[in-house]
Amino acid sequence: MLLTERHTHRRERSWRMPPGASKSPSKWRQLADEIAGQIARGDYAPGDRLPSVQAQVSAGKGAIATVHRAYQTLEAEGLVRTMQGSGTTVLPPESMPSGTLTGAARLERLRRTGRPLAPREKYTNLRAVLRSCSDPEIANLLGIELYDEVLIRSRTFVTDEKPTALALNMIHTRALIPLPELLEERSTEKFRHDLYTERTAKTITAGPERSTARLASDNELAEFRIEVPANVRVPVLVLRTVYSDEDGPLEVWEDILRPGMWHSSNA
Repeated sequence: MLLTERHTHRRERSWRMPPGASKSPSKWRQLADEIAGQIARGDYAPGDRLPSVQAQVSAGKGAIATVHRAYQTLEAEGLVRTMQGSGTTVLPPESMPSGTLTGAARLERLRRTGRPLAPREKYTNLRAVLRSCSDPEIANLLGIELYDEVLIRSRTFVTDEKPTALALNMIHTRALIPLPELLEERSTEKFRHDLYTERTAKTITAGPERSTARLASDNELAEFRIEVPANVRVPVLVLRTVYSDEDGPLEVWEDILRPGMWHSSNA
């Protein structure tokens, strides 16, 4: 893929609201956030059943489709599991979700709720380095010459102590002029796209999300803590989004999902 040293990988998406769009979260998202908060507080313990869809409808929580989508979102975030005939049950903390949010959905949730992480989730191994870009595809996407320097920020997302996704941000060095703190291995005071817009008055927009599958590198397998014989090939799903401002491409964000994981666009 890119550079001399392969890092933790992930991709971002601009979470700017389209002109004229409402800033209020939809009813299904409000309901999902409400139930997630109840689970976090212990109002629902592991093994407890959530009220049935019809009970939620009767309680005025929304239409059937609204409640269904809220429950589907909670399941995608690894908080509950729905079984036909058994209802929707709260999962114990040690349960490993089979799905993970895309970077796009993660940022949309951050904007709505202020929560950068899902329940039981954290990130580790935050890195920020300047590297020569030896990947022709990435160089082309960023509009730079092959072997020009790029800023690489990377981290590993972990749920219940198990790595679920690697995040890799390949950022054009012109972003360092208004955002020199991107070179520091720490989170910025606000999401960097917002800071960039505040300091430059330039809006960052997201291109379409692309997905592909490829074989995991040795570094990626080590980051996921997966041990396999040297001759065993392990496929991973890679999601990629390119972000641009009025001057051209600014960032390529990749998510590399743990083998066996699927992604969700629900936030």
